[in-house]
Amino acid sequence: MEIALHDRRRCPVGRVRVDPAARPVRVKVIADDGTQHDAFLEWERAVDDAGQLRACVACGCQRLYRRKTLPRMTPFVLVLAGAGVVAGALGYSSHPVVLAALVVLLALDVAVLFVARTQLVCYRCGTSYAELRVARYHRAWDARTAQEPDARPEDGAAQDAAPP
Repeated sequence: MEIALHDRRRCPVGRVRVDPAARPVRVKVIADDGTQHDAFLEWERAVDDAGQLRACVACGCQRLYRRKTLPRMTPFVLVLAGAGVVAGALGYSSHPVVLAALVVLLALDVAVLFVARTQLVCYRCGTSYAELRVARYHRAWDARTAQEPDARPEDGAAQDAAPP
């Protein structure tokens, strides 16, 4: 499992790869600037009986949501799809070369959907978890859940985010 750790104020701390079966309490986190430091993970109530993550190991929040991550080529494919729409609207879609290009574009669009991976994200701290099995009871982001008191970041984060 790959964890993009954030602190309780939603500030990024760094990334770490862990084996969820080993459940390490202390891990070396690599920050974006390349520095390493220790972080402590709370596995006590974070894993359910099936071994799937049910709570955040960074802050202990019981509220997680699932999201899809798209590959980096997605914007390029969207530009090509827009070009395909323009070609079709101008009447060039009956030309064999354009038709073949549109079929290739359709295959790229389908490939993007298959390559997209599911992540879990903590409502409170924003820590994201990738490369893991996601339990069925995790749902997509919900505005009502995000407004619940136990799913909000600490007060300092809300004050820091407010404009002066």
